Amino acid sequence: MSENNNNNNNNAAAAALPSAPAKPAPKNNGKKAAKPAPSPKRDLKILMLHGYTQSGALFKGRTGALNKVLNRALGEMPYNYNVEMVAPREDDGKPTDNWGWFQHDEGTGAYRGFDNGMQTVADAIREAGGVDGVMGFSQGAAFAAMVASAMEAERTLPSDEKLRNWATQLRSANSDKPLKFCVVYAGFVGRDPDLQWLYEGGFATPSLHVYGGLDTVVSEDRTRGLWEKCTPTEQGARRRCWCIRAAISCPSRRSGRRRWRGG
Repeated sequence: MSENNNNNNNNAAAAALPSAPAKPAPKNNGKKAAKPAPSPKRDLKILMLHGYTQSGALFKGRTGALNKVLNRALGEMPYNYNVEMVAPREDDGKPTDNWGWFQHDEGTGAYRGFDNGMQTVADAIREAGGVDGVMGFSQGAAFAAMVASAMEAERTLPSDEKLRNWATQLRSANSDKPLKFCVVYAGFVGRDPDLQWLYEGGFATPSLHVYGGLDTVVSEDRTRGLWEKCTPTEQGARRRCWCIRAAISCPSRRSGRRRWRGG
């Protein structure tokens, strides 16, 4: 009687054992099946904005070690990213590393050259085919936060045509896609009265804020002031924002690089 037989004959002494299953025929003539091809890596493009009196080439060189750490940490599954750092190019006709994104007019509070800085960023984004996030240092960090804020889909652009123009250029360069993240290294809130619309209603882009407790250029209070602009959640905490105490320099040493990969 087979194991699967439904006959309930109580006089049966025992049920017959099932026969051993037949071995499956070897596949591929006994050869091992080929491993599936790995999924192609996705590009993760980060716009890099240098500090005041620096340059894109200089900043990219100083963050080369960070680039390696990010590729090592995010290059495998489940992330499977190829991290690319995008640095805007300054005017090649001026042989200097002394650049800034704007100049603060102490008399009026206005940021001279701000529009040109934003146009340079928009050109870099367009040339890269779009970016996923932005990282800035010092003045570049303040600029990075403003770039991310202007690209937030929920943010209403001002009616002033001059202000709308550079903001529209930014959004168009990234195909109207908001940035996924913003890394602010010793950033601060912009003081130009014409730019306060960038902070109204809170800063919604997921962001990481880093400040140096011993920094004499950008104080901890100024950096925390930008951090406090992050959009609150229902629980009252700043949404996706973290403050890490660190020396105010780009992470190039091994101890500093561990902070960026969470180890």
